[in-house]
Amino acid sequence: MVTLALPIILANLAQPILSLVDTMVAGHLPGSSYLGGVALAGVLFNFLFWSFSFLRMATTGLVSQAWGANDSVLMRLHLLRALLIAAAGGATVIILQKPIIELGLGFLGGSEAVYKSASAYAFARIWSAPATLGNFVLLGYLLGRQRVMISLALQVALNVINLVATLALVFVFDWGVAGIGAGTALAEWIAFIAGIVIVKPFGARLALALKDLLDRPAFQRLIIVNRDIFLRSLFLLICFGWFARSGAAEGDAILAANAILLNLHGITSYGLDGFAHATETLVGSVIGARRKEALARVIKAAFLWSGLVALLFSLCYALAGPSIIALLTNQEDVRAVAVAFLPYLVVLPLVSVTGYMLDGVFIGAMFTRELRNSMFISTVIFLVTGFLLQQIWSNHGLWIAMMVLMIVRAVTLALNVGRLFVKP
Repeated sequence: MVTLALPIILANLAQPILSLVDTMVAGHLPGSSYLGGVALAGVLFNFLFWSFSFLRMATTGLVSQAWGANDSVLMRLHLLRALLIAAAGGATVIILQKPIIELGLGFLGGSEAVYKSASAYAFARIWSAPATLGNFVLLGYLLGRQRVMISLALQVALNVINLVATLALVFVFDWGVAGIGAGTALAEWIAFIAGIVIVKPFGARLALALKDLLDRPAFQRLIIVNRDIFLRSLFLLICFGWFARSGAAEGDAILAANAILLNLHGITSYGLDGFAHATETLVGSVIGARRKEALARVIKAAFLWSGLVALLFSLCYALAGPSIIALLTNQEDVRAVAVAFLPYLVVLPLVSVTGYMLDGVFIGAMFTRELRNSMFISTVIFLVTGFLLQQIWSNHGLWIAMMVLMIVRAVTLALNVGRLFVKP
């Protein structure tokens, strides 16, 4: 478990580090509106791109089960079908970019200065859509086949390119926040092209793949799985989008501070997702190989190690949180607000770890309906709780509601764990 999970953790940290680099660069531009704009646009892209996260999750689950069954042809078909969906989705985003950005940023709110910065960032970064979705598929395929070192190498390259390109475009070519978005887009495209070269989806069995690619029963199953995971991800993104919008109503400083704390929690969640993704792969492979007796051992190991990692994150934020925040922004008002709400970030890994682990278990087993229903219930409770508590305790109420979301998510999934052991 640990041998598989550690490279995945490092690979997974690529996405929040991309956002963290954007946040850090914007945080050192003059005025909190730049950081607020990148934060607001970041919420939009999290919502937009992670609504397609089913591409990564479904690919991992399906490929891992085919890998456990030692079916190389089926693994290739799962990869090609997912890439086809990613290409269509990315092209649609590019075509509809203007209404997506204008309506999305308009809904999220923020001051006029924040909106201007967010718009400049968004219109530059949105050109990465096909590459970003394609990278989801490639990551899912590599994880499903337990080729974690390759995925790690790709993600490291992605972050190095992003950092260099962003710094050059902003501070050398003076592109401002548009340069931050363009640097991230460039990095996504280079990583995708490199991934295609490495994976070689169009191999020697291309003729067989083309003949079977549009197999109706296989596509029906894929659509059902993707639909459920899409809705699960959509509900979760609604929660984070509403959180950001509600924080924006409290002022630019709180919006920016919340963004910093959520970016740090993003690092936590992607770290914990390393064990969740390892769990997906191992659960899928033992089910594909029809080794149900190993399922309980995989789940126990996942919870043991992920719990220790969650504790380490909490200790890190408790001891070094103010110093980390100071590195991310030199805006004193934003720093002060972020430190004031830091205790929530300290507790959050401990209350969210169970939900992350159970996500991995249910994705690996392809119990996608249970994932969808759990997130729907959690979202309704979060929105009601957040609305009521914000009226009483302002931003404190929002963070308490975030804790409630993570707890309800874990409980509703835990109630269905027993069904994994009775599935034919």
